[in-house]
Amino acid sequence: MFNKILIANRGEIACRIIKTAKKMGIKTVAVYSDTDVDALHVKMADEAVHIGAAPANQSYIVIDKILSAVKKSKADAVHPGYGFLSENKMFAEALERENIVFIGPPSGAIETMGDKITSKKLAKKAGVSTVPGYLGLIEDEEAAVKISNKIGYPVMIKASAGGGGKGMRVAWNDQEAQQGFKSSKNEATNSFGDDRIFIEKYVTKPRHIEIQILADKHGKTIYLNERECSIQRRNQKVIEEAPSPFLDDKTREEMGKQSCALAKAVSYTSAGTVEFIVDENRNFYFLEMNTRLQVEHPVTELITGIDIVENMIRIAWGEKLSISQKDVHINGWAIESRIYAEDPFRNFLPSIGRITRYRPPDERFDQALIVRNDTGVFEGSEISIHYDPMIAKLCSWAKSRTEALRVMSDSLDEFELDGIGHNIPFLSSVMRNKKFIKGDITTAFIEEEFPDGFKSVKLDSSLLKSIAAACSAMYRLFEIRRTRITGRMDNHTRVVENDWVVSLGGHNFDINLKADKTGSMVKFLDKSTVRVESNWVPGDSIAKVKIEDKILIMKVNKVTGGFRVRLLGSDLDVLIRNKRQFELSSHMLRKIEPDMTKFLVCPMPGMLIKVDVSEGEEVQEGQTLCVVEAMKMENVLRADKKGVIKKINVEAGQSLAVDEVIIEFE
Repeated sequence: MFNKILIANRGEIACRIIKTAKKMGIKTVAVYSDTDVDALHVKMADEAVHIGAAPANQSYIVIDKILSAVKKSKADAVHPGYGFLSENKMFAEALERENIVFIGPPSGAIETMGDKITSKKLAKKAGVSTVPGYLGLIEDEEAAVKISNKIGYPVMIKASAGGGGKGMRVAWNDQEAQQGFKSSKNEATNSFGDDRIFIEKYVTKPRHIEIQILADKHGKTIYLNERECSIQRRNQKVIEEAPSPFLDDKTREEMGKQSCALAKAVSYTSAGTVEFIVDENRNFYFLEMNTRLQVEHPVTELITGIDIVENMIRIAWGEKLSISQKDVHINGWAIESRIYAEDPFRNFLPSIGRITRYRPPDERFDQALIVRNDTGVFEGSEISIHYDPMIAKLCSWAKSRTEALRVMSDSLDEFELDGIGHNIPFLSSVMRNKKFIKGDITTAFIEEEFPDGFKSVKLDSSLLKSIAAACSAMYRLFEIRRTRITGRMDNHTRVVENDWVVSLGGHNFDINLKADKTGSMVKFLDKSTVRVESNWVPGDSIAKVKIEDKILIMKVNKVTGGFRVRLLGSDLDVLIRNKRQFELSSHMLRKIEPDMTKFLVCPMPGMLIKVDVSEGEEVQEGQTLCVVEAMKMENVLRADKKGVIKKINVEAGQSLAVDEVIIEFE
């Protein structure tokens, strides 16, 4: 077996590979940029080699620098993880020339399947069902519009060398086809160094379902069942599960067989994933093959008990697969939530900065349930603008989908992450969504369920009532502490009140609280009473509170006059006042927000790529004003109404902060 493996990657995937390598008794080498000098993957590895400046094109995707690190560390194999150089055939070839093993497929398979145009032609030849489209060279925007009209809208515009949602746009008309072609081409150039674009029919009401395969160097290829990856935002997967709640055994088997046939047609070895678009009638069409480890591989590991990374390493060493197709089963249900540094309340725009608090739920592995958290950060880590915004992959497993959803929902509520914007409230809201619970999902789920963007989930009045009861009992403990401290200072005995008005979510609850040794009885104005019990003490940031026979798990921050509470996809300010304070609160002045309608501000930290207007120009509603790149994705900023440009405050190539004014209007 290999003595030492270098991981040509960073973040959570580097950490995940290191874990399996250590389990196998293999030494590991990390590589790191200037920004990542104190990163978790660097701390976990046995050795670490510096490879350059923060931008990936000056470090992680520079082949010569990775090769130099391999030689310096005397590693005898390289695992590329996903992204960066994982699907770069020149990297695989460079390692081969140096007699260093690439823990992945042959360079020929990477080249063939990494090119979406070539791969679709090969898939069709191998008998795999494919989507109608145009796979030839597209010269310019006008040609893209003509081709789109010929195929028929809607169409999907895609980078031939793309992946991870980059270089992909859906167009429903000529204007979107023209703009989508430009943006896809730019993203493809910046992310992959390959600007070739193809266009295919966009399947409406589609599900994104993929098949995990393993193939050794001795002719054996097997599939490890499917993953449902339909919950996507901007073509980027957000929540995945295995198995799919939609497939039947017959469709699963046919998809698996076609995936293996495709792998054999390209002489594939290692782990790989064949992705399909599946329509509402379970007709499936080949989308692409990812010649690497997938982000969502943990859910497959959880339902099969197969360590995919370990198998990749053993296949690269030359071992035969120790399992056959009949050994692959589906045990239980697994769900993965990708936790991103992006703010769902600001249209999921990237968030950068330092993580001031990072307390994921405790991992748990037993026969009843599993909680697994694959991560690459720790408390104090810096989230950089230069890399993908994923912080962690939180996974749950249980015997049934219903139970796996419950475990995931509770785990998200227990996840503490402060200092940056993050999508945990959004993920929590999906777990409670009725369509998602039913498994009634497509790739348009987010657009359909959150057409106006994500807002804090509105909880029903009965749940708000339970939260009010819980918070009043918690607030009483703060008041006891406060009165004891002030009592020592002024030599007076202060009594904690029992009558409060709790305000949250647009509701006001009159509460009378009577405490005893094990909890509190909370009585409401309507005469209803609930029992509240908890081991929570002031200072704890997670509160698990029993309300009658139900458990509430809340992320709690103390604020003046109450708490800031996060649970079940909702962020709530809970104000707790005595009756006199509540009466006087109506006389408080309200803060008036400034009028920003005459300014275009940067919605996320990023780099201004270009400005498409000039001072004095009249612009129309929907017109492109500028393009900002953040975390390797282009974001087109448009005019929300007709106006005249008064002043442009920045220029192309400039770094921008959140809410920095880009353009002023007359």
